[in-house]
Amino acid sequence: MSRIVVLGAGESGAGAAVLAKKEGFDVFVSDMSAIKDKYKKMLDDHGIEWEEKQHSEDRILNADEIIKSPGIPKEAPMVRKAVEKGIGIISEIEFAGRYTSSKMVCITGSNGKTTTTSLIYHIFKTAGLDVGLAGNIGNSLALQVAEDPHDCYVIELSSFQLDDMYDFRANIAILLNITPDHLDRYDNCMQNYIDAKMRILRNQTEDDCFIYWNDDPVVTKELPKYDVKAAKYAFSETRNDACAAFIDNGTYEIVSPGHFVMPQEELSLRGKHNMYNSMAAGIASMAAGIDGATLRKCLGDFPGVEHRLEKVAVVDGVQYINDSKATNVDACWYALESMTAPTVLIIGGKDKGNDYNEIKDMVLRKCRALVYLGADNTKLHKFFDGLGLPVRDTDNMSDCVKACRELAHTGDTVLLSPCCASFDLFRNMEDRGEQFKALVRAL
Repeated sequence: MSRIVVLGAGESGAGAAVLAKKEGFDVFVSDMSAIKDKYKKMLDDHGIEWEEKQHSEDRILNADEIIKSPGIPKEAPMVRKAVEKGIGIISEIEFAGRYTSSKMVCITGSNGKTTTTSLIYHIFKTAGLDVGLAGNIGNSLALQVAEDPHDCYVIELSSFQLDDMYDFRANIAILLNITPDHLDRYDNCMQNYIDAKMRILRNQTEDDCFIYWNDDPVVTKELPKYDVKAAKYAFSETRNDACAAFIDNGTYEIVSPGHFVMPQEELSLRGKHNMYNSMAAGIASMAAGIDGATLRKCLGDFPGVEHRLEKVAVVDGVQYINDSKATNVDACWYALESMTAPTVLIIGGKDKGNDYNEIKDMVLRKCRALVYLGADNTKLHKFFDGLGLPVRDTDNMSDCVKACRELAHTGDTVLLSPCCASFDLFRNMEDRGEQFKALVRAL
C-alpha cells in the first residue's frame, strides 16, 4: 500500500498525514472547508500536498487507503464514491495504532467522556507515567506517535471514531453509558448508534480490562451479545457485591482490581454523573497499577473540565454555570439533577433527533424559566411552551444572556445546558461556552 489520502485537515487529519508521510507513504490531504493556518503550516513543513474548499476526485479515488476525519459522515459524496470503488476507509486512531505498541486506555460513552478521560490523564500524569492525551481532546494520536511518542495514551473516543476502527485494541476500555445521541448520523436508528459504541470491545484479549456502568440498561442488555474476553469491572451507584466499585453509605469504594476507599464528600467532582466518572477513572487507575495515595490525591484535587458544569460568576446573587458540553438530552438531565436552586435553563441549537420527554419531569421540578437559543426553536416551542413556565426565544448569545438576567431571581442559577449541537449559531460547543462566559463576566 503506497498512497494515502486524508479527508479533512483538522487535528486528526493533519496528524494522520504527518504520520503517513513519516512511514513512507505518498500522502495527499483534501478538505471541503478552509484549512486552519496552523495545519497548513504543519503540512507544508512536512512536504505534504493539500487542497482546501474542494475535493479533486482524480487525486482522491486513486488512493490505496483513505483516512477519514470523524466529522465527515459516511453519506458524503466522496466517501460514497470511495466505498463504491472498494477503497478502504479508516480513522486516524486506527491508522496510528498500527505504528505503536504503547498501552491504550480508551474511554467512550454518550456522556462523561471528556471528564473521565481528563481525570485519568491527571491521575496517570501525577503518578509519573509517560502518558499522552488524545482522541477528541489533546493532540492527535497519530501526531504524537510520529513525533512525541509515549508509553501510554489516554484516548477519548466518539462513536464516529469507533465506526472506522477495525484492528485497533484498547488495553483498558471504558464504556460509561449509552443514551440517544447523534442519531442524525445513524439513520435515526438507536441500534446503529449502540453498535458503534460497542466497537470499543473489538480485539480485546484476556490480558485487557473492560470497565462499564452496571446500571446502564442499554449496556447490560447488549453485553450478553458479545464474547468479552477481557476482565470485566462494573461500577454501580449503590453497593453491589457483583461490582468492582460502588458508593456505600457515603463512601466511594473500589474492591477490584485492588481495594480503595475514600469519603464521597472528598471527591472534587460533584453530582451523580461525576460519581460514575470518578469510579470508572479509579478502576482504570488501579488496573494500571497506580498507588492508593496518588489516586486519593487526584480524585480530591482534579479541577474539572472546561464547559462542563463550569461555574462562571455570581451576578446580582445569581450563579451562572456553563455546561456547553451538554450536547444531548441525557447530559442536560444530569446537569439539572445536580442543581439545588431554581434554575433558568438555556436550551437549543442543532437538534440531533432529541426526545425531550426524558427531561420533562426534571424541567418541571428544577426550572423557573426556559430560554431558547437556536436558529430554529420551533421544536422547543412545541414541546416546552405547554409546561406553564416562562419562556424566551433568542437566536444569539447576547440576547440570551439578557433574557436570563431578566428572568432570574436572587439565589437562582442560570444554566447553559443546551441538549443540542452548536453548529447552527456557533463554530463549536467551545465557542458557545466562551461567548456565554464573556457576556456573563461583562454583566
